Amino acid sequence: MSEHGISLSAVFPFLLREEGTRTQILLHRRKNTGYQDGKWDIAASGHVDEGETATAAVIRECKEEIGIHVQTEAISFAHLSHRLGRDRTYYDLYFVVNEYGGTPRIMEPDKCSELMWFAMDELPEDMIPCRRQAVAHYLENRSYSEWKEG
Repeated sequence: MSEHGISLSAVFPFLLREEGTRTQILLHRRKNTGYQDGKWDIAASGHVDEGETATAAVIRECKEEIGIHVQTEAISFAHLSHRLGRDRTYYDLYFVVNEYGGTPRIMEPDKCSELMWFAMDELPEDMIPCRRQAVAHYLENRSYSEWKEG
């Protein structure tokens, strides 16, 4: 075990759309999760379960959390962030979901209070800081970053 406890993996699907000349990303506001509640996060993000691949986790989380259907071929790698927390290390895997079926909607109202599109160059002030950094790195074509939580 590392000095930061256990290591976990989480996936963050970038659902993007063009609105006029701007690219928008779908975010959700966390609620009752025990982590950064009340802040905006990448919609349909979640842990990779034991024995599950990262792309399978993206497909599962998109269906469970926002009710859309995603095929493996529609997922492309965007960014990896190695995040050191107080008691655990995370490998945060960001993917672009290039196409999907259905209309995103809140499927877990006990964990999510809002679902909204934001321009990628005008993210909300109350977004989780490490997620904001990952979006910025993606826009800069940086495939890797590190984050140390306070």
